[in-house]
Amino acid sequence: MSRIGKKPIAVPKGVKIAVSNGVVNVEGPKGKLSLNHHANVQVAVAGDVVTVTRKDDEKLSRAVHGLTRALVSNMLTGVSTGYAKDLEIQGVGYKAEQAGNVLTLSLGYANQIKIEIPVGLVLKIEAQGTKINISGADKQMVGDLAAQIRRIRKPEPYKGKGVRYVGETVKRKAGKQFAGAGAK
Repeated sequence: MSRIGKKPIAVPKGVKIAVSNGVVNVEGPKGKLSLNHHANVQVAVAGDVVTVTRKDDEKLSRAVHGLTRALVSNMLTGVSTGYAKDLEIQGVGYKAEQAGNVLTLSLGYANQIKIEIPVGLVLKIEAQGTKINISGADKQMVGDLAAQIRRIRKPEPYKGKGVRYVGETVKRKAGKQFAGAGAK
C-alpha cells in the first residue's frame, strides 16, 4: 500500500469538493480547479475527509495511487491558500514590465521577450522591475510559468547575471586568470 496514497486528506474550511464520473472538482476562495483522475483509482468524499483507494495491486495502479492523492491534496491547498513563486532578475539593464496580461522581459537580448500570462495567475513586479512574484491556485501553472521565465536567461556562473529563484544560490566561477611571469 502506498504510504502517501493511504493518507486521508482533510478538506479546509470554505472549500467545496465534488467527485463525479472520474472528475474531481474543487472550489474555494482562490478559484476553481478540476482533475480527471485515472480509472484505476477511486476518490471518495466523506464529510470533510477525502480518501483515495486503488482497484487492484497492479503496477500502474500502485503508481497512480499516491500521485492522485498528491494532486488532490495540492488542489485543496491551492484553492484555499494558493501557491507562489518569487523570481529575481540580476544584471545591468535587466528588468521586467507588465502591461495587462503580457509580461515584457529585457534580459540583454537584441529584442524584448513577451510572455502572455495564463488565466488564473497573478503577477506582481516589484523593486524597479527586478523582482517578480507569481501566484495562483494551480501549483503546476505557477511553477511552469516561473520555470519558463527562468529558462529565458538562466543565471550564468561568471557574473551571476540572469533570472533566478529568490534564495537560489549560483555557484560562481573564477574567470580567466593572467598566467603571470611563468607563462611563455
